[in-house]
Amino acid sequence: MENKISLSQYEVTDYNFVEAIKTLRTNIQFSGSSIRLIMFTSSVSNEGKSEISFQLAASLAQLGKHVLLIDADIRKSVLVSRYQPDREVNGLSQYLSSQITREEAVYQSNVNGLEIMFAGPYSPNPAELLEEEQFGNLLDWARDAYDYVVIDTPPMGNLIDGAIVARHCDGVVMVIESGAISFRLLQKVKAQLEKSGCRILGTVLNKITVNHCGYYRYYGKYGRYGKYGKEYEKAGKRQ
Repeated sequence: MENKISLSQYEVTDYNFVEAIKTLRTNIQFSGSSIRLIMFTSSVSNEGKSEISFQLAASLAQLGKHVLLIDADIRKSVLVSRYQPDREVNGLSQYLSSQITREEAVYQSNVNGLEIMFAGPYSPNPAELLEEEQFGNLLDWARDAYDYVVIDTPPMGNLIDGAIVARHCDGVVMVIESGAISFRLLQKVKAQLEKSGCRILGTVLNKITVNHCGYYRYYGKYGRYGKYGKEYEKAGKRQ
């Protein structure tokens, strides 16, 4: 592949966070061999879904898997600013609007085994682009070409983009910021995902504050979706 980039600041040193990502990776693998196109979403912005999407994709690649990370958050992507590729990159919005080819939109990163399709420039009509047949064709190709495809999507609290993407995926993981999201909003997002027909694999409870030896640490925790109702019904009543 000629499209090669070098990312910076992608390695995580926090032990708890790294172990949580490994736990998430293991749970994804045990979800079944048919779960290969995995979407991540949240209710609102800044819950950490993009960081978790990237770190999971990188963790799967570290196992020797061939992984594609697709940034489908055309509205407000953070991957370029966060991981600072060493060159200007094209992305999904340009591909879906037929400005570039698929080969020009996919980049081989300096994380061995991980390739990335960035979001590209902001588009005024992202939902319409994702509705196009070309997006479905892209995911059909990716399913055949990679062991895993991880898709980062916009928050679903008030946007429809994630529900559109979910129709093409094998499973979805919801990222929830601990103590920040109401039960009612979570139920709204859950209902949207269920209407899409996509299997809800579980939730990542993120930004948990843990008092350990006088320090406060933030890390993700993976939980089975079956526990969702009981865990968050009480939280919802408190908010």
